Amino acid sequence: MAAGGQQRRPVVALYERIADAIHDGTYPPGSTLPSEPKLAGELGVSRPALREALLLLQEDGLLTVRRGVGRTVNAHPPRRGFEHVQALEELLGAGAPLRVRGLLRSVEEPTDFTTQHLLAPAGAELRFWESVLAGEAGPAALSHEWAADDGVLDRAHPAFAEALRTETAPERTSMLAVLTGASRGVPLAAHSAVTATLLGRRRGEQLGRSADTPAVLVTQVVRVDGTPVLAAKHMLPTGAPALPVLQTN
Repeated sequence: MAAGGQQRRPVVALYERIADAIHDGTYPPGSTLPSEPKLAGELGVSRPALREALLLLQEDGLLTVRRGVGRTVNAHPPRRGFEHVQALEELLGAGAPLRVRGLLRSVEEPTDFTTQHLLAPAGAELRFWESVLAGEAGPAALSHEWAADDGVLDRAHPAFAEALRTETAPERTSMLAVLTGASRGVPLAAHSAVTATLLGRRRGEQLGRSADTPAVLVTQVVRVDGTPVLAAKHMLPTGAPALPVLQTN
């Protein structure tokens, strides 16, 4: 589910309210949601915002639209939390995780991307990892990952902050893998956006492909209790292993 700038946040908050209501039994499995006008009135929101949030809930597998019935809650809606946040090398590996080869491990000042998605203030120091993920057939994806400033991590997810500081072989793992490994019992919420693009010259060189190779760009933000702790861009060229976009239990 996409979560971008300021204009998206009311929709994301509304998504979370309805998802919480589904998971706490306010709208139990198999039930039909109230009509749009009634639900908008109950929640005190506009119908356009509600419609967009409902569409995202449908895309994420919590709701199904049935002709003549309306929107119904799926019998087994995906649970939220750690179990649905998984490192890309595991998702693409289909049982045999891809190899991670670190290209760059550095500390950066905020960019437009990290200011937007990590809410990083000017002067913050953000860990940045650039990695190529490869399988038997060669490079499959290029990942750029940023962690929130250490001060934010120490407050929001101290185990992740400590894991980043003590990671002994960062060139062979992704930042998201470090996060999930440090998050046993810590609920994580991830939102992603997917767009079509071309690799471009530099990314093509890194992946051994031509600059005009079609690709999918996945933008991902992971949060702990609403605080963004990791933001990433994953570039998957044509021919990369299929990426599951919805995980269910």
